[in-house]
Amino acid sequence: MARATDTGNAGEAFVAGRMERAGYRILARNWRVRGGELDIVALDGAVLVFVEVKVRSAGSVSVAEESLDTRKLGRLMMAAELYVEAHPDLVDHLWRVDFVAITLSADGIVQRYSHMENVTLE
Repeated sequence: MARATDTGNAGEAFVAGRMERAGYRILARNWRVRGGELDIVALDGAVLVFVEVKVRSAGSVSVAEESLDTRKLGRLMMAAELYVEAHPDLVDHLWRVDFVAITLSADGIVQRYSHMENVTLE
């Protein structure tokens, strides 16, 4: 069985490939800062996009969407703000946080793919 980090890395690579084919320009992957990590940072036209990717296997106790809560979104927002501060050339860009949820079958095939743009928790 694949380790969770291997599955997560494969999921992030899959998402980055889909995004590139859709016209996004990938700027960074796995950008880390104290207290958080950004799985994918990309440009969608002139909009800076911070993407959180979650991969779950079919039959998991929870679905990937359940991992996004107020605390996680707050950490993503903080990391996004720090990314912009660290890249002054991007400070004038509008930005958003997206969430991608992937469900894999038992043999590792993508069963479900959901890309939610500009996520917020209300």
